[in-house]
Amino acid sequence: MDRRSFIAGIISGFLAAPLAGEAQPAGKIYRIGVLETVPLTAAGGARLWEAFSEGLRDLGYVEGRNLVVEYRSAEGQPKRLPALAAELIALKDDVIVAPNTPAALAAKQATRTVPIVFIGAGEPVTSGLVPSLAQPGGNVTGLSILSTALVGKWLELLQQAVPGVRRVAALWQPGAMDERTEGDMIKGAEVAAGALGVRLQFIEARGPADFERAFSDMTRASADALTVRPAPMFISQRRRLVDLAAQHRLPAVYAWSEFVDAGGLMSYGPTGIDLYRRAATYVDKILKGTKPGDLPVEQPTKFELVINLKTAKALGLTIPPSLLQRADQVIE
Repeated sequence: MDRRSFIAGIISGFLAAPLAGEAQPAGKIYRIGVLETVPLTAAGGARLWEAFSEGLRDLGYVEGRNLVVEYRSAEGQPKRLPALAAELIALKDDVIVAPNTPAALAAKQATRTVPIVFIGAGEPVTSGLVPSLAQPGGNVTGLSILSTALVGKWLELLQQAVPGVRRVAALWQPGAMDERTEGDMIKGAEVAAGALGVRLQFIEARGPADFERAFSDMTRASADALTVRPAPMFISQRRRLVDLAAQHRLPAVYAWSEFVDAGGLMSYGPTGIDLYRRAATYVDKILKGTKPGDLPVEQPTKFELVINLKTAKALGLTIPPSLLQRADQVIE
């Protein structure tokens, strides 16, 4: 079975159930284009799209009955996004769904008329996706993850879990977000680190081939702990990153719980499944006639702390009871 058949099977399986939501107009076929930076089947991605598909099903959209889904992936190569966005525009989709900032920007550059719903954009105003969260205007709206604001929280968690932490490495992928957003995120991280008395060192990895060098740089810098910035490539390579963190005995905090499921120490951030389910409601409203510019960008209201005690034990760490009590999930 090829990749597209597999993708179709995932989406169809969750959309083929009987209608549970409001019935759609008889005979109307809706078209949704999906523009991804990494493949849907990459680590953790299928689970998120299942949540999106379930959300659509609950609202009455069934592939093969009243819905067509067109999927395009840059296969981890962001430079391909503009051409893939143009393909989706040519298919005359009713809505384009873009699960991250680079994909959303590529879609916006390709059309000023086709509605675009982004999921998990880090800083949608700074990146130029929308002029305002409350009044997006234009053809773009969606859900933000407030990535800059989370940096201080990640460092606080490391300070609580790792006694005496002073030097923290911040692994990031240049180009994962637009240049302005990346600059703001770096400045915000430095301010948060300074307020907490932590020395932050930014280590870049443009692709998986850079991982070994990046972790060697962390060791040479005597890093006590690690934060991994959100990036599609990092999510798809999460098992390797978790393994390297364990190999170098670096306690790490991540933005997504999928890293902790793979053996990472901690994660704190918006619940991915909740974001993708909420995105289905945006698509539904647009298909029913609401203009994207009239739908305020939704900021996360639910944050999840996940801790892996197996990993803590392997690192020789004792997680304070006060921190465990705050966790939404503890893996033992």
